[in-house]
Amino acid sequence: MESPTLTGLLKQVASEFPNRRALSVSGKFDLTHARLQELVDHAASLLIASGIAPNDTVALTFPNAVEFVVMFLAVIRCRGTAAPLNAAYTAEEFEFYLSDSESKLLITPEEPIHAAQAAASKLNIPHVTANLSDAASHVALSSAAEGSPDSVSQLVNDPSDVALFLHTSGTTSRPKGVPLTQLNLASSVQNIKSVYKLTESDSTVIVLPLFHVHGLIAGLLSSFSAGAAATLPAAGRFSASTFWSDMVTYNATWYTAVPTIHQIILDRHSNKPEPQYPKLRFIRSCSASLAPSILARLEDSFGAPVLEAYAMTEASHLMCSNPLPEDGAHKAGSVGRPVGQELAILDENGSAQPEGVDGEVCIRGPNVTKGYKNNPEANKAAFLFGWFHTGDIGVLDSDGYLSLVGRIKELINRGGEKISPIEVDAVLLSHPEVAQGVAFGVPDDKYGEEINCAIIPREGSSLDEEEVMRHCKKNLASFKVPKKVFITESLPKTATGKIQRRILAEHFLAQISTAKVPKFGA
Repeated sequence: MESPTLTGLLKQVASEFPNRRALSVSGKFDLTHARLQELVDHAASLLIASGIAPNDTVALTFPNAVEFVVMFLAVIRCRGTAAPLNAAYTAEEFEFYLSDSESKLLITPEEPIHAAQAAASKLNIPHVTANLSDAASHVALSSAAEGSPDSVSQLVNDPSDVALFLHTSGTTSRPKGVPLTQLNLASSVQNIKSVYKLTESDSTVIVLPLFHVHGLIAGLLSSFSAGAAATLPAAGRFSASTFWSDMVTYNATWYTAVPTIHQIILDRHSNKPEPQYPKLRFIRSCSASLAPSILARLEDSFGAPVLEAYAMTEASHLMCSNPLPEDGAHKAGSVGRPVGQELAILDENGSAQPEGVDGEVCIRGPNVTKGYKNNPEANKAAFLFGWFHTGDIGVLDSDGYLSLVGRIKELINRGGEKISPIEVDAVLLSHPEVAQGVAFGVPDDKYGEEINCAIIPREGSSLDEEEVMRHCKKNLASFKVPKKVFITESLPKTATGKIQRRILAEHFLAQISTAKVPKFGA
């Protein structure tokens, strides 16, 4: 069978389900699959007229807006590479990402994003704005170029075209550039569509930023590839106050989020319940580990199975997921079974480990990147023995379900005892008065590393360090009990809601010591 492309899948959907809703901006307008395809082809013709050629990289910096969706798909339709960037970056960060991706053009909304524009100007990268005034119009670019429909209809997208360029979050080193091809993206959306049985009857509200694979591939593109619908919040980002009304208005059947957002949704449900909740087929959690206690609260509150999944940028998002109830058990604390790819647990010599024995999680399949951009050293380390090495430690059970122990570099080595911070997190979060909790390793003269944790108490709680310690001592072996508990109002997180334990360690150690804080690095 011929290898698929993402653009090919979306074109097929537009002809199969032309009049079904594809994309809505809450309270503003709706686009059908056929209309979205027309807008994308027109915008692609404008890009070609502006000088964008196959293999050129185009940077896009937007909130979660319809213009981003159209321009992203237009860039890959004209065989370019889309590089979505977080609008919250500083000018220095934009400079790094724009130059590392070798962007030929920066596209932003009409409302200025000064840091991005300053970086593009410094690098002599042209900048244009994009605006879609209503559903009946086309996207207008500020460049005066007139597009020709023929220029797009003659273009054939190839499975090997690099369609998306993203960076890893760089927990231990400089962010690495990850090129993903049309085939990578097509394989991933088909995997997601198949494991969750997405069809044209499904609908979701996008709560995660579209500059990251979770929101972009799992939320948006998988919906499109199934003929299903996605809604963007009017604010251009997640808002707890409008989330459920959007879910009800647009007949949502599922949503996907990171644990931080699930917790915000749960807290709002406890303090200010909605008059009605939609009947959901499932709720999905990914991008960070979901404590079993939070999973149970979500299921009790919203009456839908909560399916935890495992993903990374290098795999075009999805690697494993717990199945829908009709397809098997979903197990709290496990990220489920591999979906559409091979997965093995390998030791340091590349030997597969039996069930119950942990090792490094390794994958291979058509969704996996061919390698980091201009980074032979990282590629040598990541692609060994014919597998991509994730850097995560995991273990398979007798049903083939994967449980993650932690990042190789985040395991806490306390005097030779390896402690999984994920296990400690789960105990912290099982305390009824803990809203968020996270464990991390800190340098220690006696043990090499010692375990600390930070918690955010629930609103109105008088939780103190002693009570947290008591709870941990009751539920953890003594060597796993945190030596220090930081009670705080906020935790430093990445733009995608991830908690990076090394950053946390530096952050909290800096509060208690004027001494030079050791920087963690690989």
